[in-house]
Amino acid sequence: MADMVNRRVLIVGGSSGMGLALARWCLDAGAQVLIAGRNEDRLKRVREELGNPAALDTVAVDITQEDQVAELFKHIGGLDHIVSTAADIEGAYELLPALELKAAQRVVESKFYGPLLLAKHGAPMLSATGSITFTSGIAAYRPAARGSVVAAVNAALEGLVRALAIELAPIRVNAVSPGWVDTPIWSFVAGDKKDDTLSAMAERLPVGRVGQPDDIADAIGFLMGNAFTTGTTLHVEGGHRLV
Repeated sequence: MADMVNRRVLIVGGSSGMGLALARWCLDAGAQVLIAGRNEDRLKRVREELGNPAALDTVAVDITQEDQVAELFKHIGGLDHIVSTAADIEGAYELLPALELKAAQRVVESKFYGPLLLAKHGAPMLSATGSITFTSGIAAYRPAARGSVVAAVNAALEGLVRALAIELAPIRVNAVSPGWVDTPIWSFVAGDKKDDTLSAMAERLPVGRVGQPDDIADAIGFLMGNAFTTGTTLHVEGGHRLV
């Protein structure tokens, strides 16, 4: 485990799924954690779920709005790590004839422009040994019908990571690329067929199961702690790219 004692970590999208698992991982490792999200009620529930530790704080912010991102970093002080697992994909998993442009734009804003703004305004607040980690995904490598927008945005985000690793050096910039992970986001992808869809994928994967949020939290923990890793996409997908 990386030395996270008293490290300050901002997690955007930490109110559920992989972000919530990472927040728990960081707190267990002794870090000071700030969870940012759009929904204040959900943030309140997360604080309660995590036991209201003194090392945890929350803030409501929409990372697609530059004024809100700039204001966020004006008030939170120095940081060691910035992580974003945020993604708004509601309505985006549709075949092209049914795809609404606004749904596609929400994906781009939350998974590309949001991370771009976090890097723009957050990098000056990071220590020289700090890091930024974004969340891509298997869709960039194994796209499927209905998933064209998410596939394209994931691929674009990984390109951004490589460029930012050069521009922001010595700050390290990486991405974690999860495979199919059992998180609430599957309600938007598969609806009431979520369990059957995930079970079918588990049978295909070499590891015999789909991912859990803790799997991704461990991977992000590595990216935060390994000082010789930058401009990299770390694949945590159970062998999905092989089958």
